[in-house]
Amino acid sequence: MDRMASSMKQVPNPLPKVLSRRGVGAGLEAAERESFERTQTVSINKAINTQEVAVKEKHARTCILGTHHEKGAQTFWSVVNRLPLSSNAVLCWKFCHVFHKLLRDGHPNVLKDSLRYRNELSDMSRMWGHLSEGYGQLCSIYLKLLRTKMEYHTKNPRFPGNLQMSDRQLDEAGESDVNNFFQLTVEMFDYLECELNLFQTVFNSLDMSRSVSVTTAGQCRLAPLIQVILDCSHLYDYTVKLLFKLHSCLPADTLQGHRDRFMEQFTKLKDLFYRSSNLQYFKRLIQIPQLPENPPNFLRASALSEHISPVVVIPAESSSPDSEPVLEKDDLMDMDASQQNLFDNKFDDIFGSSFSSDPFNFNSQNGVNKDEKDHLIERLYREISGLKAQLENMKTESQRVVLQLKGRISELEAELAEQQHLRQQAADDCEFLRAELDELRRQREDTEKAQRSLSEIERKAQANEQRYSKLKEKYSELVQNHADLLRKNAEVTKQVSMARQAQVDLEREKKELEDSLERISDQGQRKSEANWAAQITELEKERDSLVSGAAHREEELSALQKELQDTQLKLASTEESMCQLVKDQRKMLLVGSRKAAEQVIQDALNQLEEPPLISCAGSADHLLSAVMSISSCIEQLDKSWRQYLACPEDISGLLHSITLLAHLSSDAIAHGATTSLRAPPEPADSLTEACKQYGRETLTYLASLEEEGTLENADSTAMRNCLSKIKAIGEELLPRGLDIKQEELGDLVDKEMAATSAAIATATARIEGTASPKEFYAKNSRWTEGLISASKAVGWGATVMVDAADLVVQGRGKFEELMVCSHEIAASTAQLVAASKVKADKDSPNLAQLQQASRGVNQATASVVASTISGKSQIEETDNMDFSSMTLTQIKRQEMDSQVRVLELENELQKERQKLGELRKKHYELAGVAEGWEEGTEASPPTLQEAVTEKE
Repeated sequence: MDRMASSMKQVPNPLPKVLSRRGVGAGLEAAERESFERTQTVSINKAINTQEVAVKEKHARTCILGTHHEKGAQTFWSVVNRLPLSSNAVLCWKFCHVFHKLLRDGHPNVLKDSLRYRNELSDMSRMWGHLSEGYGQLCSIYLKLLRTKMEYHTKNPRFPGNLQMSDRQLDEAGESDVNNFFQLTVEMFDYLECELNLFQTVFNSLDMSRSVSVTTAGQCRLAPLIQVILDCSHLYDYTVKLLFKLHSCLPADTLQGHRDRFMEQFTKLKDLFYRSSNLQYFKRLIQIPQLPENPPNFLRASALSEHISPVVVIPAESSSPDSEPVLEKDDLMDMDASQQNLFDNKFDDIFGSSFSSDPFNFNSQNGVNKDEKDHLIERLYREISGLKAQLENMKTESQRVVLQLKGRISELEAELAEQQHLRQQAADDCEFLRAELDELRRQREDTEKAQRSLSEIERKAQANEQRYSKLKEKYSELVQNHADLLRKNAEVTKQVSMARQAQVDLEREKKELEDSLERISDQGQRKSEANWAAQITELEKERDSLVSGAAHREEELSALQKELQDTQLKLASTEESMCQLVKDQRKMLLVGSRKAAEQVIQDALNQLEEPPLISCAGSADHLLSAVMSISSCIEQLDKSWRQYLACPEDISGLLHSITLLAHLSSDAIAHGATTSLRAPPEPADSLTEACKQYGRETLTYLASLEEEGTLENADSTAMRNCLSKIKAIGEELLPRGLDIKQEELGDLVDKEMAATSAAIATATARIEGTASPKEFYAKNSRWTEGLISASKAVGWGATVMVDAADLVVQGRGKFEELMVCSHEIAASTAQLVAASKVKADKDSPNLAQLQQASRGVNQATASVVASTISGKSQIEETDNMDFSSMTLTQIKRQEMDSQVRVLELENELQKERQKLGELRKKHYELAGVAEGWEEGTEASPPTLQEAVTEKE
């Protein structure tokens, strides 16, 4: 004991323990940092390696915990920057997987620390995109997805990396602004598009005819899709909610593009979820939800309550197949070393630290010799080894049991969630069927009401028809009575004239008689009374008879005058009734025509508000043609209205003008709607608004056309202003070269040739004027052939146009042939002028005469086209279709037939356009061969600069 104590006093404690205690305070932080970096480096290198196996979950989890420990991703990027990501595709693929997990589950500062490497990721994506096989395309698409994810979360910092948000947080992200929600939906569509692109590319790269999900290579490609599935489920849910919110604030037409894009992504996501759920690899790692059979109906606000958010269930501690306690060789060596140190410390505590550290103490303790101590140590080591084995077995067994229980719990939770989902779906289906039943009941009631209304309308129409027939009969009767009264009036007038003439004769005879009596009285004084007594008696009797006859005639004349007055009164009353009836009939015709015209224009405006799914053919030139026709029609209508106010009996011209204005306005509005669909946004909106304003002004103008109205009330100035605005917008939308006026078409060649006039003049000065025309044409053979070709084209076009005009006059031709021939003649004339200006002198009188003739040709062709359009619009009549006698099924059938016919016509139009393109291409090729263009080049005529160079 004394020797042992003296030896303990002589030998101090070991130096390493003293140094370790002395350096605890100074280097603890540096040691921890070094240990952290070493651990992170090992985990990152083990997670991102060149082996074509899935990334182990424990290594990825260590990287995630490391970001939370250092509150960033500096260590991660410092290690990754030393990896050869640009030379090994598998290494780059696993890097994308780990980086995706860090963006989702790592510290929020991971995004900030990674933004500086966005350009490197984009360059690497473009580099891997050049490889069409293997992991090249996969890496390119995955890197593009990560870049999109970083940009999305940078623009929308309210969204966490794992995209888990409540409905209240989603509303706060849009800041209650519909514009923000609109933009946010577009960004989510782009985000989800990248996710689905990676999803589809991975599936296309696998051979689904074999069980690829159980191979290590297949699992390496499928493992990142777990993160994609998690992202897609949240993005789909948020997109549905945002679209319902947008449909509650904006019109449905504005969101048509959103609905089309959602339908496309919904179909892809549903198919990919279904295919993924059937893979064996995903069945024990993740429970993939199934999307509904039909997409949500955003046009019905109550459909939001039917939406079920897709829930992705991941069993705890079993997110990857390597989550079981598998110990590698390095891990076992580290564990053995740590356990050895632990057991050494325990041994020092039991037997004393100086025993194991003092090399000079050979004596035993407590009287135990060296052999017994060795045996005791060996026995303790054996017991410790046995305990270690038992401990490991117990740990393994307990972990296995825990994993089994957790797996069972996950299965039960998934089954519970599925049952809850099925119950909710059944309740939703029941509610939907109940709503459908109510809707069907309402539709049946509406149908019954519509049938009753139709019956009432038919009854009223029949009553109106009967009333019209009665009015027509009454009118005929009044006409007949009026004719009878006119004949009777003529007879009475004749009798009155005769009576008056008789009265005049009677007065004359009476006067003659009185004269005779006076003469007789004078003679009686000279004759005897006996001779004249009898004669005087006879004359007095004759006088009395004449007086009584005159009185009788006066009574008859009075009776006839009274009858004449009665007849005239009856005639005036009949004429007044007849005039009022005719006036009412004219008013009915005018009102009916005006209402029909207003209905046609209103239908056109309704189609302008709601354009068809399949647009009809139309362009700006058709719109301008319709505007010109409307201007002429308005002038004719104003003239007819003046004539009607001056002479109300002439109403046929006014009715025809109103009907023609209605149909021309409807065509113009339809052409305006079609043109706006193909035009840029700003001109399209202006054109649509101008068409609406014109329709409203036209309705106002038609409403002012009343019989009691005056010329000042029916003012067409507003309509003309709207037409001028539509014409200006249509001319802006015309293609280059179509908006040239007749008087400007000839000057177009001069403007196009002005840039080369100086070069032509310089080249002309270098050419002699001494050669003969034959030598000139022989020297410039290619130019001569082009001139001859242009001349032949003009003559041929004129011949064809004359033949086409003859056929049109005979009723067997088409107006379109005249228009095409006119355009061809104008183009050939311009080509002839251009070819002549290349070789002709600038001040040549022949050239000036040719240009003047070209202008005349252009004006003539323009007049032909305008006359053709006008004649066509006058001849063509709109076919008024009567659908009143058709049932709902027949109308639906006719609608389907019309849609089929529209599709057929569009297909034929596309084929004809292709045929026209091929014909033009072949024409250029043949023209190139005929004129000696260089072989090996595209079939295009020589440019003007080439012609000038050839002349020099």
